[in-house]
Parts: sequence; structure tokens; C-alpha cells
Amino acid sequence: MDKVYETANDAIYDLEDGATVMSGGFGLCGNPENLIRAIHDEGVEGLTVISNNCGTDECGLGILLQTRQIDKMISSYVGENKNFEEQFLNDELEVELTPQGTLAERIEAAGKGIKGFYTPTGYGTEVAEGKETREIDGESCVFERALEADFAIVKAQKGDTHGNLIFNKTARNFNPIMATAADVTIAEVEELVEPGELAPDEIHTPSIFVQRILEGDHYEKWIEQRTTRDPDEA
Repeated sequence: MDKVYETANDAIYDLEDGATVMSGGFGLCGNPENLIRAIHDEGVEGLTVISNNCGTDECGLGILLQTRQIDKMISSYVGENKNFEEQFLNDELEVELTPQGTLAERIEAAGKGIKGFYTPTGYGTEVAEGKETREIDGESCVFERALEADFAIVKAQKGDTHGNLIFNKTARNFNPIMATAADVTIAEVEELVEPGELAPDEIHTPSIFVQRILEGDHYEKWIEQRTTRDPDEA
């Protein structure tokens, strides 16, 4: 039951060129920083990455764009990364834009063993091109296939050596559903504890979904857009 790896590089030992990887996070919140750096350092290429966005030019998944390690992105929002824009416009990066709710549901469907679903979101737009459509209760819908991955890399606040995870507030975002939708889920945590130390009712992702876990370090917890105000005006 001990699933602990000493380093992020050790935990991705079998992540090979051409793999499909889900990466948790929303903006720069809840990013698996250590695992992203490990993928960068190992030089794995030709990746298809499923993530809400692709970080910024210098942070998060953006460092994998800098080194051209990503061939395709499946995302819902990409507006904070100029490298992304440049590579897409130069036909160097394949992009599958997906409405955010649809993206989340496609991932969650895979985790539940559902192969696809119908949704009215995107009907009549480019999102629906080439996809099956049908009318349900008088409303036109698009068929969306579930999204599965070879690996999911997720980040939690706490975890135990068996792989039970607790996320912190909004850093929870896409992490729990991605943990259910991959062949191999690798979790990095800020605090790694022994089994029994986590309150059962507080666990967000049970250990059955997690194959590997490590205690991360040197978290930067980047801020995407810093907004401040004069305390005297509060």
C-alpha cells in the first residue's frame, strides 16, 4: 500500500514521449509544480496535455511550452500565455478549445466510466464541427466524448502514504476529477502523513484513485495577476 516516491523525477519514470497528461490547476492555483518541473527536466516531448489552461509564459505548464515539449493542448482558457498564442498561430501547437463546463464534465465522465454525453453547450458553433448532434426534449445538443489520459499529475495540501488526498479551498479545482480519469495518477502534496492521520470525512480523493505520491518542496505558489489596494481605502 505504500505508494511514496522520493522525488518527482522518480515518480514520472515511465512517462514517455507522446503521452497524454492531465494536469490539475486553475490559472496558477493548485498547480503540481514539482511534477511539471520534473517533466521539464526529463525532456519528455510530443505531449498532449489536458488542463484548464497552460499557465503563463514563465510559470506552470508554460515552461513546457517554452521548450516545445507540448504538441497539443486540450483546454478551455489560454489567454495568459503569449507563447501559446504564438505557437498556435504558427501551426506549431494543436489546440482543442472546449467550454469549461464541458471540459470538466468530459474528465468526470471518464472517471465514472461514461463514454460520452450530450450537451447543448457549443451547438451551432465551431465546437460542434464534426461531432454527432441530436435533439433532446426540443433542444439541440452535441455529443462530447469522455477525456481519458495516460497520466494525471495533481497537487494536494495533504496526503497519506496510501494516497488519500485533501485539497485546500480553490486549489481543489480540477485536481480531484483528473485523479479519477487517468491510467496512472501521481499526486504531490505539501504535507505527507501516515495512514490514519487524515480524518475520513475530510478526504476529497480516496487512495484507490492514486497510484503514486510524493511530498513536494520549494512551492512558489505563483500569483497570476496581483491586485492590491491602499489599506486606507478599504
